[in-house]
Amino acid sequence: MNVIETQNLTKIYESRQIALNGVNLIVPQGSIYGLIGPNGAGKSTALRLVLGLQKPTAGIVKVFGEEMDIHAGHLRKRIGFLPQTGRFPPEMTPISYLDLTGRLLGVSSGERKPRLSALLHAVDLLQASSQRIEHLSSGQRTRLGLAAALMNDPDLLLLDEPTIGLDPEGRNYSIALLRELRSQGKSVIVSTHILPDADQACDYVGVINHGKLIYSGSVQEMKQLTYLNTVELSVSGDITPVIDNLSQIYNGMVHFDRPAPNRLKVSFDEKADFGIQLGRILEAFSQFEVKLIGIDSAGELEDAFLKRLAEDRLKGFARAFETGPVPEQEDEVEGIDINEPVESEK
Repeated sequence: MNVIETQNLTKIYESRQIALNGVNLIVPQGSIYGLIGPNGAGKSTALRLVLGLQKPTAGIVKVFGEEMDIHAGHLRKRIGFLPQTGRFPPEMTPISYLDLTGRLLGVSSGERKPRLSALLHAVDLLQASSQRIEHLSSGQRTRLGLAAALMNDPDLLLLDEPTIGLDPEGRNYSIALLRELRSQGKSVIVSTHILPDADQACDYVGVINHGKLIYSGSVQEMKQLTYLNTVELSVSGDITPVIDNLSQIYNGMVHFDRPAPNRLKVSFDEKADFGIQLGRILEAFSQFEVKLIGIDSAGELEDAFLKRLAEDRLKGFARAFETGPVPEQEDEVEGIDINEPVESEK
């Protein structure tokens, strides 16, 4: 089952800014899906449309198999949301803020007290739980926002830059928390520009550029777009004679790169038999007394992301001459004030 499905999702602001353009997005239930893209790509707009805070100019959004709109309050009760530019009452403490959040979400007193205590522990804010929010660091406020998004025990989490402002330890802690939520059967959409975090946390990614979804699929499939038939070997010993010997034997069929003294990246020609050639390399290791420590698939999400953006730019001129109707601009949903600038910083 898919927790989110969009069809031709389009959003145009004031007949001048195309924030999203015909996005067809599928998010499998129980997965962590990363929305990645440059600033202004449309990531935050996509989250607001999924949450029903804004009305699409064209297309539909389905959440839990039902169409999302301003009247779908029963769907929003099952969703937790962390905005990037969250605002907190400065005079409140994390305890009082989470208690208020639980009240507004309709969480009973019997559930609210133990839940906020557990969440403060989960986001590592127990020691700061009685401090005024105005005295918290930006990273602590981000973690408080994540705890607030979990107060209603949602089935789906929409997180806009959940690791922004966190130090490396805090980022690792948050990534581990996301994995724990996935193990509990929750679905998560993460909008982020920190690609190593997406690489570590996400099962699937969608790349948005200028409002267009230019890639959607698993993280591993995307990384394979950059490194095909490439492995990275961790070794112990001097690999210089191994590289010299094999380079002469293969004569361009296999390419070697040495990113670190104890690591060797090996790229095989598409016509080469991957298994046979790798076996011969391991035999050469034994011949020159080099010990193999480990084998990893090579490929970085950032490299694949940049490759996708480059390919999309090359298609820019062709896209300019595509024909098709431009959807008419529809008014914003009345009564909704998200108090955030429209995609100016995204």
